[in-house]
Amino acid sequence: NAWLLARSGTAKVVVGTRSAVFAPLQALGIIIVDEEHDPSFKQQDGFRYHARDLAVIRGQQLGIPVVLGSATPALESVQNTLSGRYRLLQLPERVGGGVEPSILILDVRRQRLTEGLSQPLLEQMRLHLARDEQVLLFLNRRGFAPVLFCHECGWMSQCRHCDARMALHLRQRRLICHHCGDSRPVELACPGCGSVDLRAVGYGTERLETALRHAFPTIGITRMDRDNTRRRGSLEALLADIHNGDRRILIGTQMLAKGHHFPEVTLVGIVDADQGLYGIDFRSSERMAQLILQVAGRAGRAGKPGTVMIQTHHPDHPLLRILVSQGYPAFAAAALAERQAALFPPFTYQALLRAEAIDSERAIAFLNAARQLADPIADGLELLGPAPAPMERRAGRYRAHLLLQALRRQDLHRFLTLWVVQLWAQPIDRQVRWSLDIDPVELF
Repeated sequence: NAWLLARSGTAKVVVGTRSAVFAPLQALGIIIVDEEHDPSFKQQDGFRYHARDLAVIRGQQLGIPVVLGSATPALESVQNTLSGRYRLLQLPERVGGGVEPSILILDVRRQRLTEGLSQPLLEQMRLHLARDEQVLLFLNRRGFAPVLFCHECGWMSQCRHCDARMALHLRQRRLICHHCGDSRPVELACPGCGSVDLRAVGYGTERLETALRHAFPTIGITRMDRDNTRRRGSLEALLADIHNGDRRILIGTQMLAKGHHFPEVTLVGIVDADQGLYGIDFRSSERMAQLILQVAGRAGRAGKPGTVMIQTHHPDHPLLRILVSQGYPAFAAAALAERQAALFPPFTYQALLRAEAIDSERAIAFLNAARQLADPIADGLELLGPAPAPMERRAGRYRAHLLLQALRRQDLHRFLTLWVVQLWAQPIDRQVRWSLDIDPVELF
């Protein structure tokens, strides 16, 4: 019905997720992409496309303006403004007239942590709660703990289908893989040695909630993540409790961090900022910075000043220091300099050939054959691999990659035009699934 209303011209405004970029409007006048940096604009399977990039192409074809909105724009968009392809428009004032929150780095090395929370953060929480304000704690890891560990023999809760640990979800009394969704009851004894000394290692939002209920028994606490917002109406009920003041401590993943307006939140605590500092993907630090500032944007949105406290074991990380002391534009400039020195996008252009099979040899063999086809026609390209994916086994299938990189986009597409035809002409190994991803946003 929405598609028909758009096509007929009855609907003058279309609001939607990434697929709305294809809406058949009769007289399209402007396209606005909100939070344009968000990686969810990229369709990762099936028909692969990036809705932001398609919006730019559609606007170019129709000769209409395209507005890409973000407080933390993607580095590709930042580079497009620096090169003059995009026009930069800045909004210097916050919505509602609030001032930017002060951001503090907490060095938690050699500090005693209470279930992942440092004493300075707990003290600040008490101060803000005493003023009848709200506190938001951000931890982008759901469940009670990311791994269950045997203290006797070193056994860990490994997923049966993925190269990943199963997270402990204590309320459900289950181990759950956050990659393939497999779950099983929590073992009462170690499957390896029979010991009952099984320990939950690491922190998730559920563990944080449990600890805070002991530390603040009289304060209303709510947790917002995928686990407790699945039931119909549960998210709306949680948000209503937050806005009417029944819940003064808010705990959540990125679901809580983006887009919400909580005028009484004056303190934001980022429990673990280290996850993105040393990730295997070259975009890890960019996503870390974006997430920190998106979370920080929840503090001090009304008349009351806000404070953001970032717990880290790496307080001297240069990009984190630049982000906190000089802001996102300076961070983006430093990160772009690193990308240029390393010849990573947006200074090069990539395509990723993915293959997966029931055994690793088949996937690698397919990519080796693909590379043999590529080598004679790969002028101006760098071929990296094939190699196993960072998480080689996922949902019972083995995955491998062949990465192609070029300094000029025309060289990449000239090559792909020839290569894809040759790939389809090869005898098909029906045990191998393969896909080609242009401008991949994740090298998983």
